[in-house]
Amino acid sequence: MSRPALDEAQETGAVTTALTYAIDTGVKPVNETRGPGDMTRIRTGRYAPYPMAVRNGRTRRDEFRLDTHGFVFVDHPTAVTDFFDPSSIERVYYSEIERLVKAESGAARVMIFDHTLRSGDEATRNEKHIREPVKSVHNDYTEWSGPQRVRDLLAPGDAAAALERRFAIIQVWRAIADPIRRDPLAICDARTLEPGDLIASERRYPDRVGETYQIAHNPAHEWVYFPEMRRDEALVFKVYDSATDGRARFTAHSAFEDPTSPAGAGPRQSIEIRTLAFFDDE
Repeated sequence: MSRPALDEAQETGAVTTALTYAIDTGVKPVNETRGPGDMTRIRTGRYAPYPMAVRNGRTRRDEFRLDTHGFVFVDHPTAVTDFFDPSSIERVYYSEIERLVKAESGAARVMIFDHTLRSGDEATRNEKHIREPVKSVHNDYTEWSGPQRVRDLLAPGDAAAALERRFAIIQVWRAIADPIRRDPLAICDARTLEPGDLIASERRYPDRVGETYQIAHNPAHEWVYFPEMRRDEALVFKVYDSATDGRARFTAHSAFEDPTSPAGAGPRQSIEIRTLAFFDDE
């Protein structure tokens, strides 16, 4: 059992911040995204802020393992010059990420199926039709929606064959412009996430219904972030793994207000890529 979060904040490199957790009311929360051009979001459920320590992961970056902690932090230069150009993302960035996920996970095949651009600036969000940073603790897929995403994306026969072997949903997150000094991403050590912390939440899109985990507060959660992430760095993390042999399966994460952010720091701009990683030997 880890020490209380506020005691950890006394360590060098840790900040104390309020992370927004879900409260389990017995009623399934709903998070609904409207159609293209409509950036409004409808969310139900109860949430509350809890003070938590978030430690500087840069001092320990070589310790982290994808199958142990649920994430790794890597140097990863990109040839993309404009992340607001969709053709550049699909033509250049997708292949970069496919190679990265293969290298970090050992997957035999990687399929990129989605990406999301985010900005902390409302005017940019409205102009570019992109999303806001998510300031609540969550994991993007659940025990049900992980396999369902494979069924959604592959032909029935291919999906059935793929689900007979191990697969994972792995995401890659990075800054797309200036170093991130506001609303950075905190990520929870997967070893400290308990099954009882996971609250299934309905995720509604214009064309389908999915499911995510909102996360209940647990003082044992150990949080890490990587201050001032640059566009030539990447955070690779798992949000689903079909293996149930003790390796990391879900990795909770959340944007948060960093109390050390300099006054006047520019809004965060970031991209996250979602991939299916298939393994032949497991």
